[in-house]
Amino acid sequence: MSALRKKFGDDYQVVTTSSSGSGFNQPPPEKKKKRQRFVDKNGRCNVQHGNLGGETSRYLSDLFTTLVDLKWRWNLFIFILTYTVAWLFMASMWWFIAYIRGDLNKAHNDKYTPCVANVYNFPSAFLFFIETEATIGYGYRYITDKCPEGIILFLFQSILGSIVDAFLIGCMFIKMSQPKKRAETLMFSEHAAISMRDGKLTLMFRVGNLRNSHMVSAQIRCKLLKSRQTPEGEFLPLDQLELDVGFSTGADQLFLVSPLTICHVIDTKSPFYDLSQRSMQTEQFEIVVILEGIVETTVCQVQICS
Repeated sequence: MSALRKKFGDDYQVVTTSSSGSGFNQPPPEKKKKRQRFVDKNGRCNVQHGNLGGETSRYLSDLFTTLVDLKWRWNLFIFILTYTVAWLFMASMWWFIAYIRGDLNKAHNDKYTPCVANVYNFPSAFLFFIETEATIGYGYRYITDKCPEGIILFLFQSILGSIVDAFLIGCMFIKMSQPKKRAETLMFSEHAAISMRDGKLTLMFRVGNLRNSHMVSAQIRCKLLKSRQTPEGEFLPLDQLELDVGFSTGADQLFLVSPLTICHVIDTKSPFYDLSQRSMQTEQFEIVVILEGIVETTVCQVQICS
């Protein structure tokens, strides 16, 4: 048998000929159309919630978690914007006190005691705030005892600065310590296979850890996402069924020092028991693998989906 390839514009056609000279056209196999997944291979969930009512207020009520879940570019933008607005606001307050007391016009009078020494315009008020907020204290600009309103504003500035620092720096620290990127070094096989193992029909896939650090208390679970209709006539568009990957025997507890093969026995309790080979290729379902464990280096719990 010999194969000849002919080109017709942008299309190719494979022509198979036999030794006797007779031949037939064999078109290339059609590519399988890729379906949209509920959960991508990288763990991103494609399900979006809508028409719930009051979504914005619910997110704002848990503002800290909302900021942690934002992307890095938005976190950095909010971080810079918050500090910039707070600094400009507090500098304006110091300038306003100096303006009300008339210190701006008498700043160079040696016999006059201002609220804040050497503050005679807005840039100098801004520099004074930065020096006190960052605890730099060059000593050139300082609060005098003739200004009770300045002392009160200084106390308010210290409290407000501590709150802003605790909120934003805590948010950034938690976001940096999140073990989401640990999923990049945990690999799952691209395809699952069904074959005989130990005399039983078994669904198998592999999982491996690329790092030398271990996943402590690693446990794996599998969910089958499939729409079904109940005997009462209720339609469940996203029904979740548990696939047994060794829960009864403890095989779901993993020791990931080397790539492991995860097995699901297709028996009478399996959702795949009544499906044939043809129906499995045409049936609309999705298998989601969930790996949970504790990262050894950071002692943070992580959940990886694929």
